[in-house]
Amino acid sequence: MNLYFIGIGGIGMSNLARYFLSKGDAIAGYDLTPSPLTAALEQEGAAIHYEDSVELIPEAWRGPDTLVVYTPAIPQDHSELCYYRAQGNRVIKRAELLGELTRRERGLCVAGTHGKTTTSTMLAHLLHQSHVGCHAFLGGISNNYRTNLLISDHSDYAVIEADEYDRSFHHLAPYMAIVTSADPDHLDIYHTPAAYRESFEHFTSLIDPEGALVMRQGIALTPRLQPGTRLYRYGSVSERVDFGYDAVEITEGRLFFDWHYPALEGQAGGVLRVELGVPLLVNVENAVAALAVAYLCGARLEELTEAIASFQGVYRRFDRVVNTPRCVLIDDYAHHPGELDPSIRSVRQLYPERRILGIFQPHLYSRTQDFYREFAHSLDQLDEVILLDIYPARERPIEGVTSQLIAQAMKRPPLAVLPKTELLPFLEARGVLPEVTLMVGAGDIDRLVPQVAHWLEQQL
Repeated sequence: MNLYFIGIGGIGMSNLARYFLSKGDAIAGYDLTPSPLTAALEQEGAAIHYEDSVELIPEAWRGPDTLVVYTPAIPQDHSELCYYRAQGNRVIKRAELLGELTRRERGLCVAGTHGKTTTSTMLAHLLHQSHVGCHAFLGGISNNYRTNLLISDHSDYAVIEADEYDRSFHHLAPYMAIVTSADPDHLDIYHTPAAYRESFEHFTSLIDPEGALVMRQGIALTPRLQPGTRLYRYGSVSERVDFGYDAVEITEGRLFFDWHYPALEGQAGGVLRVELGVPLLVNVENAVAALAVAYLCGARLEELTEAIASFQGVYRRFDRVVNTPRCVLIDDYAHHPGELDPSIRSVRQLYPERRILGIFQPHLYSRTQDFYREFAHSLDQLDEVILLDIYPARERPIEGVTSQLIAQAMKRPPLAVLPKTELLPFLEARGVLPEVTLMVGAGDIDRLVPQVAHWLEQQL
């Protein structure tokens, strides 16, 4: 089969392209810019170009039998997308292709406003390290495997990050699902918090009757489960949950906690003392959920203990890029107030006596318009803040919506509000070595991280 991916370099598109490459299908595609992900695809045999031009589509993929997959980030007037539609090709969203995979495999789908990338990557690692195994289509690069795709030669489980944007996760048919959170987001699509939560409730109705939902206790959702679908809640043991945690201990940079699991089908419940490989409090609840689904899929307790201790996290999810006694640089993907706040609190918990500089790039004009007060409240926890201009992604500018909205809502003015090109010159001119620097956002701030890391290392 010939598949053509429009937006092939996206984190969620590239793993699908690689999966079908591994199955022997012929893959080509377009993306706006080259990246390590597109380079890897080209090395594996994909034909990729970087200009929106029908003439650049390889001849073998121009016919009406080519299956065309696109990401919602692609504008509807994209010339290649229009060409295939006019020709009558089958043109589907990435989420629809993922949905077909969940009907072919037993999908373990992880949804939530935040926490889903870390939780799905953790679940994939737990299963991959156990006798159960899994395929995995991840929304980030696993630090354990340096990839966003895992393929099993024996398992029919598929770990999938269930994206709520544009109601994409409604195309899925989960065997089991996790819901980590449902704090309103993407209000440009949903318009109201109630509509956002209703979308998650509909997602829960898609879970297989023989499967299960593992949901964070306290989420303002009423699951709409089919008859037979099991419901398990997770959280702190004090919240009277099915899968819980307590006795959290952080000592010499290591984190331990007790994981409580219920009796299942004749197996007694119990408590497992585990070490979390990425020692952050914000990851404890994610680990509880991932452990729960892996256990429900048949992973053994001793396998879970070893695997959770060896979990190395996800690229750009609280990555310590520079870690010396004099200075630390942390790179994090947080882009919603519900993610930014715990990210900053985690830095405070790790470095309570140090001054922390936050460099934040807001993601989307609409999200900034909806949550600029909440962003300001979170950023006020830092000692110093630099705001970069908004990363637009798929959006056009909204009049009056800039990073200055956040700056004006902060109790303490930021050091500066800058275009990204001026960040390094500003740091160099300021001449102050930050003790802890947190670079955070979901746009292209990650491309500045190596430059800042190099500058910091030169100062040591």
